[in-house]
Amino acid sequence: MSVNLVSVLLLGLLAGGVSCAAVQGGLLAGLVSRQRPPVPAGPGARPGPPAAGLGDDLAPVGGFLTGKLLSHTLLGVLLGLLGTAVQLGMHVRAMVQVGAGLLIIAMGLAQLGVKAFRGLTFTPPASWTRLVRGRARSQSALAPAVLGVASVLIPCGVTLSVMALAVAAGSPWQGAAIMAVFVLGTAPLFTLLGYAAARARRAAGAWARRLAVATGVVVLALGAYTLNGGLELSGSPVAASQLAYALGLTGDEPDAVTGDRVTVADGRQTVLVSAVTGAYEPAHLQVAAGLPTTLIVRSAKARGCVRAFVIPDLGIEKILPISGDTRIDLGVLKPGTLAYSCSMGMYTGRLTITEATP
Repeated sequence: MSVNLVSVLLLGLLAGGVSCAAVQGGLLAGLVSRQRPPVPAGPGARPGPPAAGLGDDLAPVGGFLTGKLLSHTLLGVLLGLLGTAVQLGMHVRAMVQVGAGLLIIAMGLAQLGVKAFRGLTFTPPASWTRLVRGRARSQSALAPAVLGVASVLIPCGVTLSVMALAVAAGSPWQGAAIMAVFVLGTAPLFTLLGYAAARARRAAGAWARRLAVATGVVVLALGAYTLNGGLELSGSPVAASQLAYALGLTGDEPDAVTGDRVTVADGRQTVLVSAVTGAYEPAHLQVAAGLPTTLIVRSAKARGCVRAFVIPDLGIEKILPISGDTRIDLGVLKPGTLAYSCSMGMYTGRLTITEATP
């Protein structure tokens, strides 16, 4: 299968950066904000104020993008060779995302000066710094580079779609090229986030505290968003959508016009949900219990995270086409609620399953 790499680059630039920045960008901004300035090399040298040059501010994000490019390129090789066998399971990804969310929240609290988190800083081990011969910029890039390598464990919804392309390519070289070009497409937004966090960390004078607070609030918000996405992906009852539903705060009722959405023929129930960019429509349908049920997810020029469709309670995960139908066998439904979402927990929906009336 031949893949247009220009379209993959545009996908990373227009959709991948925004989608992945919610999780990976939060980790990058939090890490840069809490990095300890590199210690100057040389006997008896005293740490002075960190340099404020452009190269110093871009060193951490450069390290992150280099590490990310390396790990995702290697993943592309494996995907081309082994197919879906090397992909992380849905529940493993959910737990990794929950852990990332908690770490980002801790970074945000540290940046806001919360006493219990003030000591949270990141600096590479001394043995690592010796490898770069004490150069300040290289030291600043080390920890972000490790984070960039580890970012492969937290794929966003758009990344999952690109991973599917790498699998379908059927070639380790094409798989590597697809993943590498996608990462390059996401680079501008990550560069902006990393640079802003570095400038905030290096600020001095009256603006220092204001920038620290602003950065802390942004990192804290990204952490909460990341944490909730992991909870949504795991089907947790404390995820935001589930809590809102349980407390009656959503204000939505099952879609009343179900004639073309829920049909029963020959004892089998068919449910139709549309996947469009940014939403599943309708987001709430009422269906009957006790019937074998097929869910049809109809993609209508769907792009972004919405294409990575998961049903946590059933362990179902599908990569939707941009346009076309995806049929999913739900088995015989029992009364209750069946939630579904994209793989980042950004877009959600549910089926309310009720006993059929005689």
